[in-house]
Amino acid sequence: MIIGVLGPRGSYSDKAAHLWLTKEHPLSKDVSIMYCGDIIDTFDSVVNNDAVFGIVPVENSIEGSVGVTLDLLMEHDIQITGEVVVPIEHCLLSKGKTEDIRVILSHPQALGQCRQFIKSHFPHAEIRTTGSTSHAAKLAIEFEEMAAIASKESASMYGLNMLLCAIQDCNNNHTRFIVFRKKQEDDDLAWKKSNGLTADSENTAKSHLPHRTSIVVYLDRDRPGALYDLLGEFATRRINLTRIESRPSKRILGDYIFYIDFAGNISDTIIKDALNSILPKAGMMKVLGSYAIY
Repeated sequence: MIIGVLGPRGSYSDKAAHLWLTKEHPLSKDVSIMYCGDIIDTFDSVVNNDAVFGIVPVENSIEGSVGVTLDLLMEHDIQITGEVVVPIEHCLLSKGKTEDIRVILSHPQALGQCRQFIKSHFPHAEIRTTGSTSHAAKLAIEFEEMAAIASKESASMYGLNMLLCAIQDCNNNHTRFIVFRKKQEDDDLAWKKSNGLTADSENTAKSHLPHRTSIVVYLDRDRPGALYDLLGEFATRRINLTRIESRPSKRILGDYIFYIDFAGNISDTIIKDALNSILPKAGMMKVLGSYAIY
């Protein structure tokens, strides 16, 4: 089994993959990690059948959602099968000393999570973005005036000094990662002609666990109260929405699609009923998957 993650080795995506394997496949020995250049490459590894599963960040408790992940969920025919929540502790890593630092490297999300730290301690440093935190650590070994914002694990992997730790602006810093695979025809979660909704085969066996369901909705008939009417189908059934976010549809300015997460399994009668009620009110609805809450 090959798992595609954002690389290189030592990234938080790498950590998420190992946490997921420990929890879901503790006895699996024939498993390998494919380190991808960016999130787009991670999705491509699954879509092109180079990897069975992909693991990517979807939201952070400080910086919010990862836009490229949301866009790719919409663009590709994939199935979310699980999630992993990873506590994030950023460290400042370098071959040199603190006073040597002139350039700070990291992934845009990590830089955003440490924005105040950088402003307070290195107001004149040049900021460079990288594909991942571990990629930043790998680059920082070249010059003593370079520092990377990355994990403790990256320090030992790439032979860097840990100058400072826990430099994120908020101590309660967590990132939620999703586990996904290519959607199969026999477990498609769209409505069938038989008027039934099928649950993902992997999650059926775990149906006793608390589940989250993720969908994407597009309202092509813009009118006052359109979103309110749609969300009301959840409220009347007392279904808890855990996240709702808009993203540009990329059609015209001011046109949006909505990403909605809610508690419940798509195999539950009440969830089926809610989704069937939403369908006539939406121009498009895509079910991304039901999966056990981490």
